[in-house]
Amino acid sequence: MVQDAHGTRRRRRSRAGRHGLSCALLILASAWPALAGPKPLAQMMDGRCRAGAAQHPFKPALPASRQALTETNRLSIVALGSSSTAGTGASDVDRSYPAVLEAELRRRLPGREIKVLNLGVGGQSAYEMYLRLEGEVIPEKPSLVIWQTAVNDAIRDIGEEKLAKILRKGIHKLQEAHIDLVLVDLPWLPREGRYPKYDDYRAVLAKTAGENGVPVFPRYGMMKSWSGSRQFSEEEIVGMDGLHVVEAGYRCLGIRLADGILAGLGEGREPGKPTN
Repeated sequence: MVQDAHGTRRRRRSRAGRHGLSCALLILASAWPALAGPKPLAQMMDGRCRAGAAQHPFKPALPASRQALTETNRLSIVALGSSSTAGTGASDVDRSYPAVLEAELRRRLPGREIKVLNLGVGGQSAYEMYLRLEGEVIPEKPSLVIWQTAVNDAIRDIGEEKLAKILRKGIHKLQEAHIDLVLVDLPWLPREGRYPKYDDYRAVLAKTAGENGVPVFPRYGMMKSWSGSRQFSEEEIVGMDGLHVVEAGYRCLGIRLADGILAGLGEGREPGKPTN
């Protein structure tokens, strides 16, 4: 009996100890958000993302998006592109630039319905993306399309006039559908010298956009500025393959796109400040 009683007492103490530990863990867990504050990645990086913003301004005119937000309280965006839209190089699709953009717009436009549909497909050319406009993009009835393209065309050197023709046809198709469009400049690459006509294709995209009244998101200049400022290492912006953007770069691109879109909508608020 003594042994049984002793054993019982010992087991009760063990259960009491586990109960006390569980309570302590629950209390700590409930207090953790207040103790931890913002997520480390966002806290450490977002300020760096906006470094040099004045040198690479982006404030697109977005009449269809502004009208949709005013009349329906909704904003629907399609992100069309290749691997850097799909999120190649990120640990998860939730860390791609379209996902960051959606989260940032929702945070800064409380009470609005925001949707960013990621239609990025790695390796696609401008022509392959153009072919998807009629069947995949326009049926979604977005107010805005962010078209990231021409990288694979530059690498494959398909011909500058051919690229210009494809871009013009895509631009006109979206304009006829009364959809706002933003073209995305090619990325800065630490070893872009491997592609002798890289800058020529960047110039084609910029010229075609300008001739058709389409704003260009200055991705190249932003990425080069981040690298030159030494606020990021090259490996934080572009992966070890020297070609694909990685997580820090995606986050910054999403944040800077959100800043520009909000400014274009007339909804700009001071970055980092909570909304009321």
